[in-house]
Formats: sequence, structure tokens, C-alpha cells
Amino acid sequence: MNTTFLSKTLLFQGIREHEIETMLRCLGAHEKEYKKGKTIYQAGQTVKDLGLVLSGGVNIVVYDYWGNSTIFSHIAPGQIFAETYSAMGQEELLVNVIADQDSHILFVDTYKLMTTCQHACPYHQRAIHNLIRISAQKNLNLSKRMLHTAPKSIRGRLVSYLSEQALQHGTNRFYIPFSRQQLADYLGVDRSALSNELSKMQKDGLLQYHKNEFILTSWDEKNLV
Repeated sequence: MNTTFLSKTLLFQGIREHEIETMLRCLGAHEKEYKKGKTIYQAGQTVKDLGLVLSGGVNIVVYDYWGNSTIFSHIAPGQIFAETYSAMGQEELLVNVIADQDSHILFVDTYKLMTTCQHACPYHQRAIHNLIRISAQKNLNLSKRMLHTAPKSIRGRLVSYLSEQALQHGTNRFYIPFSRQQLADYLGVDRSALSNELSKMQKDGLLQYHKNEFILTSWDEKNLV
């Protein structure tokens, strides 16, 4: 287990490597590898473990009755998923967790994580504090997605999302974690329509892009809607 990597994640932030080793034994932690496209958790399941991405990445996806998909979020290395459902115990998942690429996942028993042992270890308390902060941040991210999908036009949704990404990266040049289809799913629009709109925005001088790299250029207010 790469405790050096884990010590840099939000879940184990502020916890020493030897303390992490002790915690993992107490928490029933185990690792598993998934190929790209494999389902890690499926809607309708009940789960007891949260997952932490060690390498690769996973998407949180919802499928409707006709098989159409919507991506709620992307989970990158060092981030966790399923902490809310695993904390609630018997609540069935409403989403699917799917490997976006070949991925290596660490699973941790959430009940054991939230329940301090008889020794009341300070580092265990720290992990609980970290878990609460992560959950609060995810609620904020969900609110952001709601803001990005609020505009009626595809351009309005792209403007909202790309603006937020530029602020998050602190530069007008950045990479997004989605493919074109995934971005369309995330914004709740048709992929072809999204691609057409991106081409128009590039022609209008609002941005340049290649695959998932974007450069935002001059922004003329009349071209933003």
C-alpha cells in the first residue's frame, strides 16, 4: 500500500504514514483493480464501503429507462466515492460507478471509519473530520452542476462550466476531465449539438480547443448566450 500517496489525499490529510497503516488494518481496507468500462457499483445495490481512487478514474453515471446516460461527476485519483450511501447503510444506490479507465481502487468500511475505536486515536478523529469536509465539498460541487445546467442554451451551459473551470485552474488554459460525450452527458445536452456549439464558439473567437484542452480567449457579452 502506497501510504505516501494516501497521506496526500483529502481523506487522510494530516495523518502520518505509519498511522495510516494502522488505520487501514482497523478499517478492513482492501484493494481491487477494474478495467475501463467496468461497473464498480451498480444502481440498486446497497454498499458498506467507500472507494478511494488510487489510480485511473471513475464516473458517477445515471441511466434512464431507455439507456440514456448522464454523468454526475468524475472521481480522480485521491478522491472518494459512495461515502454517502455506505454511511447510510441500507439505502440503495441511485447511481452507477463506472471505471473511466483502467483503475485501482481502495475500499474502506465506512461504518468503521465513522466509529472511533476504544483507544479514541487522534488520527481517527482527524479522518472523520476530513470525511465531513469532503462531503460538504461534494454538496457544493452538486450545486455547481445545477448552475451549469440551469441555462437553457447549450452555449450558456458551456460558458458556465468553462468559466468555472478557468477559475478553478487559475488560468484561461486548462484541461477538463471529460471526453466530448462525457461533457455532453454532464451538461445534459446532445453530443452533436455540443460539438457544433463548440465549433461556433471557436469561430466567434471565444475559445480554442483540442480534445479536452481549452483556451478561453476574448469574451464578447453578445456572444455568450
